[in-house]
Amino acid sequence: MQAGHSARIAIADDHPLFRGALRQAVEAVVPGAEIAESGNFESLLRILNETGSVDLALLDLTMPDVQGFSGLIYLRAQFPDVPVAIVSANDDPTVIRRSIDFGASGFIPKSLDVPSMGEAFESILAGNTWIPPDIDLEQPTDRETHELVRRVASLTPQQVRVLMMLSQGLLNKQIAYELAVSEATVKAHVSAILQKLGVESRTQAVIAAARIATAAGGASAA
Repeated sequence: MQAGHSARIAIADDHPLFRGALRQAVEAVVPGAEIAESGNFESLLRILNETGSVDLALLDLTMPDVQGFSGLIYLRAQFPDVPVAIVSANDDPTVIRRSIDFGASGFIPKSLDVPSMGEAFESILAGNTWIPPDIDLEQPTDRETHELVRRVASLTPQQVRVLMMLSQGLLNKQIAYELAVSEATVKAHVSAILQKLGVESRTQAVIAAARIATAAGGASAA
């Protein structure tokens, strides 16, 4: 963060009371910060598109319109310069590790007290990666996760978006409408997704998306 620059923080969580706690923690360590709140993923995207960039995005793993790591993956693809910290009630070590594997700059359990949250935000804004001190990231990532991360990283932001919509059961024409593109463009994206994920059908792509969202079932909590 540049000197003299007022920090811009985006908070995405569907629980108003917890958004308030996050705001309190941010304001405690970053006086004068510009804070934008959103209760769903689409609102967060509007904030990022309208502001151009923020210094930190705080993302809940589970909101009504996004599940698990799919939102994190999309943000890292679409806004690679924006640090994203996961804030979740699920502090399973596997979830924390995979959050970092998928590009998060930190993982902040919702069970932390406000001063500790503030310390975490301060560390991430300084360019560090913050995780709970009792979590060891030195152990190598398992081969399956490494391969999944590699394949997902090859998707373009629009392909990640299409994959998210496929997992919601949307048809090509519905995806085309939502993204304001032609059905032919959607079909091209789907073909590219299948190739990059190493699968042969939409169904298999949806299964892969479910694996991304849940990461071995660990990310189902908010």
